[in-house]
Amino acid sequence: MKISMMTYTMARGMKEGEQFDAKALCEFTRELGLHAIDWVRTYQYTPQQIRAITDDYGLKNICYTFSCDLNFAAADERAQGRDDFKKGIRAAVVLGADKVMLPVGGKEQFTRDESRANVIAGLQEVIAFADAAGITVTVENFPHYLSPFIVSADVNAAIAEIPQLRVTFDNGNVTTGGESAPDGFINSARYIVHSHFKDWTLCSPDDKGAMVGMDGKHRRAVLVGDGDVDQIGCIRAMHDYGYDGYINFEYEGYELTPRAATIEGVRRMREWIASVQ
Repeated sequence: MKISMMTYTMARGMKEGEQFDAKALCEFTRELGLHAIDWVRTYQYTPQQIRAITDDYGLKNICYTFSCDLNFAAADERAQGRDDFKKGIRAAVVLGADKVMLPVGGKEQFTRDESRANVIAGLQEVIAFADAAGITVTVENFPHYLSPFIVSADVNAAIAEIPQLRVTFDNGNVTTGGESAPDGFINSARYIVHSHFKDWTLCSPDDKGAMVGMDGKHRRAVLVGDGDVDQIGCIRAMHDYGYDGYINFEYEGYELTPRAATIEGVRRMREWIASVQ
């Protein structure tokens, strides 16, 4: 198991109007002894510019995360989403990433099952484009209470319809559907090619950052190890299965700066990984 940098976490520390500093990110990544980056959009850069910068620092771009809205009932309504998907695949090729991740939330006008059917239909319309480019497409366990992909059964159902689809396992988000992190990993393990580690703690609906999960409970994000997610059990399950891919450190809390959270979070994750070797 290897830990990777996630631009999403660091970008949360940007002030309004501030531009993302790719070189500073690369320097911080190297400072932490990490060697890989998951790009969550490209900010003000072109994919070519990012590739040149990361190459200069000897860093690997392992995933490109982007949004494309395929959650419509009719194929013609998915046209923009199909175009955005192809644009994202082209960007991944330039970045040198071998996989992409699509975060998929829900919509109030659809049930979770309806959204899942819509997105599956949309992916079936474009998956061959990714195949031809040599890019693996993944969806993550997403915490929105109406998301079509929250627990392992959701992502597994999509793969039954699209065999080449894979999973970016989010050990925090899966718990918002009432499934433990170890169980969420084990139940989808054969399809998981990338991972995110984060943590949540139960809270009041009035707390800053509070979100409601599919299980009806309110949670707020905290540093990995400070919440209710079974981090050690998850690491042990991944080790026992033989998972050797990357794990993004992810932080959506407010108590720490993204930089401070990443330094401590990566330290903890390294300690947990070492403990199961």
